[in-house]
Amino acid sequence: MKIAIFGGDGFVGWPTTLHLSDQGHEVHVIDNLSRRWIDTELGVQSLTPMDSIQERCRIWHDLTGRRINFHLLDIAKEYERLKVWLGEQKPDVVIHFAEQRAAPYSMKTDRHKVYTVDNNMNATHNLLAALVETDIDAHLIHLGTMGVYGYSSVGAAIPEGYLDVTVETLDGGRAQQEILYPTKPGSVYHMTKSMDQILFQFYAQNDGLRITDLHQGIVWGTHTEQTRRHEQLINRFDYDGDYGTVLNRFLIQAAIGYPLTVHGSGGQTRAFIHIQDSVRCIALAMGDAPQAGERVRIFNQMTETHRVRDLAAMISGLTGAEVVNLPNPRKEAAENDLVVRNAQFLELGLDPTTLAEGLLEEVVDVARKYAYRIDRTRVPAVSAWTRALGQKVERDPEGKKLRSVS
Repeated sequence: MKIAIFGGDGFVGWPTTLHLSDQGHEVHVIDNLSRRWIDTELGVQSLTPMDSIQERCRIWHDLTGRRINFHLLDIAKEYERLKVWLGEQKPDVVIHFAEQRAAPYSMKTDRHKVYTVDNNMNATHNLLAALVETDIDAHLIHLGTMGVYGYSSVGAAIPEGYLDVTVETLDGGRAQQEILYPTKPGSVYHMTKSMDQILFQFYAQNDGLRITDLHQGIVWGTHTEQTRRHEQLINRFDYDGDYGTVLNRFLIQAAIGYPLTVHGSGGQTRAFIHIQDSVRCIALAMGDAPQAGERVRIFNQMTETHRVRDLAAMISGLTGAEVVNLPNPRKEAAENDLVVRNAQFLELGLDPTTLAEGLLEEVVDVARKYAYRIDRTRVPAVSAWTRALGQKVERDPEGKKLRSVS
């Protein structure tokens, strides 16, 4: 199949690109390289050295004989170019990663909030409108987030996207309805993903677009089968307080002798998935496309849940790292349970990768190998959800000590 991967230069986009190319598909990466510009803005680089997207595509071709086509295009701003490209290329599958993905970055300042909404909402809607206008029957697969459900404890398992409800009719009777599970976004980033759901629902029912929305958990790990084949194919690895995901950050902190920073009590429960399973799930979703006129197909793309403090204890036991509790810069419940249904991917044949000690050690080994690239002052999470919360966390300029400030 011909596959267009929007945002294929990113953290999940790049290993997905390699995985699908390795399966023999014709793969096109469309990206504005904004994630690399954000590195420059934040003054922090990926832990792992990253060549240009063009060089990585060349290395893959030399290694495998398979060609990955790169196109520099900003789909949030260049709608006409996007429409022309889709009309000319007519991809069979469109995979949409082209959104600013970090909750802390989306909450840094009002400018970052505005950028996240402008980029994410325009990118999604431009893509949907262009698919309708070009009249190509492409299957759209979108990478969403488990965060649209919120992180509250309701005493029931979170379903895969839809909730069966009973409502009272005007005559006193009962009627059954199926609705999108009520969203409760915890950041501006999560809010844009919640709004994506409504856009998908409209274009599926109004124009017959075939859409799959993957509500993904927190991704951890570094390598996939394909990124291991050459050092210059390695995936990016974020460790900073804005883009580093919690488990990867713990593993890096342990590798460099930095305290494991647990925010609040650490009672926040999160859903997780290894990067290898993430790319496998996308391939599985491609093979289970909805038909025109069907509702949006929603999968919960996660394999396990853990409390943050339990993760810290696990990594501390593995590495001997110290655990430090700090004020939470996020506005969220101190404790929550998270029970998630993910039967659809299991039924399609996913064999989940869990937090095996060997894979955890692999990440620590990668962190130690590239420890010379780490800027310790960028490790703490300092982007706060409110000004009051921002005043509670302080770090010294060398990143050597962490302390709570009341």
